[in-house]
Amino acid sequence: MIQVGRQGCNLGGDGYSKGSPQSGSQEEILSSVLSRIRYKIFIMSGKGGVGKSSVAVNLAAALAGEGNRTGLLDVDIHGPSVPRLLGITGLLEVGTQSLMEPKRYNERLSVMSMESLLKDPDQAILWKGPMKTSAIRQFISNVRWGDLDYLVVDSPPGTGDEPMTVLKTIPDALCIVVTTPQEVSLADVRKAVNFLQYAKANILGLVENMSGLACPHCSRDIALFKAGGGRELATRYGIDFLGSIPLDPASIDAAEKGIPVVLSSKPSPAREAHARLAVKVDRAAKDSLEAVSTSHKF
Repeated sequence: MIQVGRQGCNLGGDGYSKGSPQSGSQEEILSSVLSRIRYKIFIMSGKGGVGKSSVAVNLAAALAGEGNRTGLLDVDIHGPSVPRLLGITGLLEVGTQSLMEPKRYNERLSVMSMESLLKDPDQAILWKGPMKTSAIRQFISNVRWGDLDYLVVDSPPGTGDEPMTVLKTIPDALCIVVTTPQEVSLADVRKAVNFLQYAKANILGLVENMSGLACPHCSRDIALFKAGGGRELATRYGIDFLGSIPLDPASIDAAEKGIPVVLSSKPSPAREAHARLAVKVDRAAKDSLEAVSTSHKF
């Protein structure tokens, strides 16, 4: 399994040592683990710097806040940021049956990230494709997730090893694409949408982040990076537009404190936008499952 040593972590074998209490192939174990998770939400983007991890963290926190048993899986091997956005520190513990225990943010939100396997969080991970693929699969099969209503997966930007591994490992994942309004981001998002369509993935919808700036004095929107580009792109590709989230100083302050802005006690445009997004994602996920179930009857 993934092991933490003096210099960090390493991978050994297929994730199971001889004599392990676990039995069966990794495929069987993956299937068993995923069968206990009702909805799998995959968050991706065409490029970096669009606030994708912030969207993933706040979505997971909001879903958990509504009473859902929620897991948050950070599969960004080289640049994990989820633990810092949640103020989570320390290494993961290994429990019975050689299973890793996810970090608990609160009673209903558990988190798994590469950073929680490193004694030095600033250590660079020099892994190529096969090792990253093996690690991501173990982040699911070797972690005690238990019964979950939602597993939110935060992927690094682009269409490389990590998103391909997630889609292959979790074929029923519901995908959300995050973009910003300006064309430089939308151009890369078009590639991400094409990637998902080519992979025959289930696209839940698109989110426009940094959609204008919420003025800290009057709360009015300032079109700093324009707005509306995400909605137009969603319409063009025939996918659902799940909502827009403004740039908001409250989000920056919350991130620095390791508290999702959606859980902040102080009202703010970003908090309300993230809350609305969670409600819409919850409804869309349930509708998607019902549509799949109905289609299987015919």
